[in-house]
Amino acid sequence: MNNYRTLADWIADDIEAGRLPPGERLLPQREFAYQNRIAPSTAGRVYAELLHRGLVIGEVGRGTFVAAQTARTGVVFSEPTTPWVDLEHIFPVLPDQEIAIARSLSSMLQPEAVAGVLNPVPATGTAPGRNIAAHCLSRPGWAPSPDQFLFTGNGKQAIAAAIAALVSRGARLGVEEFTFATIKRIAERLGVTLVPLAMDGGGIRLDRLKAAHRDEPLSALYLQPVLHNPLGVTMPSARREELACLVRDQDLIVIEDGVNSFLADDPPLAALVPERCIVIDSFSKRIAPGLTVGVVVPPKPLVDRVAQAIRANAWQAPAFAFNAVLQLMREGTACSIVQAKRKDAAARQALAARVLSDFAVRTDPRAYHLWLELPKPWRSHQLVAAAARNRIALSPSRAFAVREAHAPNAVRIALPWPPVPELRRALEVIARLLGLTPHAAGVD
Repeated sequence: MNNYRTLADWIADDIEAGRLPPGERLLPQREFAYQNRIAPSTAGRVYAELLHRGLVIGEVGRGTFVAAQTARTGVVFSEPTTPWVDLEHIFPVLPDQEIAIARSLSSMLQPEAVAGVLNPVPATGTAPGRNIAAHCLSRPGWAPSPDQFLFTGNGKQAIAAAIAALVSRGARLGVEEFTFATIKRIAERLGVTLVPLAMDGGGIRLDRLKAAHRDEPLSALYLQPVLHNPLGVTMPSARREELACLVRDQDLIVIEDGVNSFLADDPPLAALVPERCIVIDSFSKRIAPGLTVGVVVPPKPLVDRVAQAIRANAWQAPAFAFNAVLQLMREGTACSIVQAKRKDAAARQALAARVLSDFAVRTDPRAYHLWLELPKPWRSHQLVAAAARNRIALSPSRAFAVREAHAPNAVRIALPWPPVPELRRALEVIARLLGLTPHAAGVD
């Protein structure tokens, strides 16, 4: 019963029989482990085996979805033995950036320096670290004091710490109706109720925010005003100013996720209402996936409360990663990588705009992702399955919908991971698939 391959075979049989259709979300791994009376580690091996077989797509914390039926009918535009093209994950890595990183970090690996970079790091980091972060992460109109900076192991922990500090168990957190997928898991763990707020082309609709807060008070908001994930929109300045006035009038605190905003120069909402914004950032996208240090910048009256949440949950930053990030910022390597990634993102967006010109795309030309609205009669799970047959991994809209029943027929396409020629071929495959019907592509 605890043989992970046997359990994987059972799920594979359900997929082949159609009992688990393409796009269907599997149970979270912990729930799967509990239901089958197995260890969480065994559940992880089951899901890893399904990923290896190409039957599912996804990631821990965001959801695992059935990618394709086992039947090999339908249109395949690439050889089945080719590697997967990852259009799921937004972790940009530039060619040869590891050379610049290794050069900057070489002094940390000297015997006399190793002990110093491995000392435990508190939630407040170190005084030099706070000064460097304040200098490097400030943006036009927003230059917080070094004393406001706190550090976590990753961006998800930074978000969780801010929520834990502001929203008590059972209370309500307002979020965009389509949002960073992991926020749902964080809210579940913290016992927080998510309140989805309707959006338009400029971000959340302020009339819906007022109505939701009037119906039952919200404890806080979690928003992505710049380069929203997954929609790619950036809130216009007029909307931002209205929102700043509203949160001040309604006595609300905004958890402002700026993890993707390193690609843009737009000022954060915190520039307009600093006393009511907790800014979140991290370095996994800004520099490299393995440097997952998260940053939380609360208003000064909230610093101690957020720091306590970090300490209580052991979310402090790992010592080596923390010091590596500081070294890369100190030497200017982090800034150089960011500038190169901005050019890379713009070039990939231009490529995607050319290849997908016949389809409805929502994005910001500076972002590393786009939101593709599907033509009829395509549905999100069908395109995910058809793409999977061509060894292309996409993210279905339901992964980002707070209310999954209201997920539109759309997919998020992440642009940074494949080399440009491979990205072009994958986008061309998607365009050709959408020129067919789902039936012709074999994904009824």
